[in-house]
This record gives sequence, C-alpha cells and structure tokens, in this order.
Amino acid sequence: MSPPPLRTLDEPNLEALIELMFLAAFADGEFSQEEKLHFSRSVESLTDRRIPQSTMDELIQRVVAQLQQEGRAARLAALKERLATPPARKVAFSLAAQVVVADGIVRDSERDLLLQVAEALELDQAEAADVLRKLAAS
Repeated sequence: MSPPPLRTLDEPNLEALIELMFLAAFADGEFSQEEKLHFSRSVESLTDRRIPQSTMDELIQRVVAQLQQEGRAARLAALKERLATPPARKVAFSLAAQVVVADGIVRDSERDLLLQVAEALELDQAEAADVLRKLAAS
C-alpha cells in the first residue's frame, strides 16, 4: 500500500496519518534512530516537504498532550473518525507498520499496538498481521 498523493489528503487526514505513525514509533517506549529517520522521511514525503519543522514539532507536542490526557484508546477512536474511509485506514495502518519495522526489530509492544490499531480502524486482523509479517520480512 503506497500513500495517497498529497493533493488528495485534506489536513485532518494528513494529521491523522502523522499521528498514527508517531504513535507507532513510540509503541515500545523508544524512538530509535532508524524509526526517527523513517518517520521524518515518510512525513516529508506525505507533505511534499511543505510542513516546517516548527509546525511538525507543534503537532507532535499536541499528539503527546492528547495521548497523556485521553489515553491510547481515545486517540485511536479519534483517528478512526478522521480516517473515514477503509482505503485511508489501510494506508494509515501500512505507514504505521513501516515505521515500526524501520529499525528491523518488531517488539511485542509494537505488534500489540498495531493489532490494536487494526481493530480500532476496523481492519481485518489477519490482513493486518499479514502486512506486518511482509514488512518485517523485507
């Protein structure tokens, strides 16, 4: 699954994709150099490098605050609402999975988060596990 072209993403969808990728990157409580690099490159690609670092920093700070205040389940529910179509949800899941496997290690906490994401986004669990398995093998 490749990301949709930038011109088809409205701001809520773009921010939801970035938030989900960020949540995935921190699923194991660490943000490895490989995960940071993959996250940054993915965001640059999705935004066509139009989001300045200061705006990205503000978005991440907002995500962290919302996560602390509302919890993961509430954030995932909010992501489902913002990613209103099955194709958008599948792409978001795939991007999150790519961030998780970027460092070559898929920890149990990361796998668990991705399965929670798949459930929250109403994606088929077997299909989600297959996406993760394929990405981890490559």
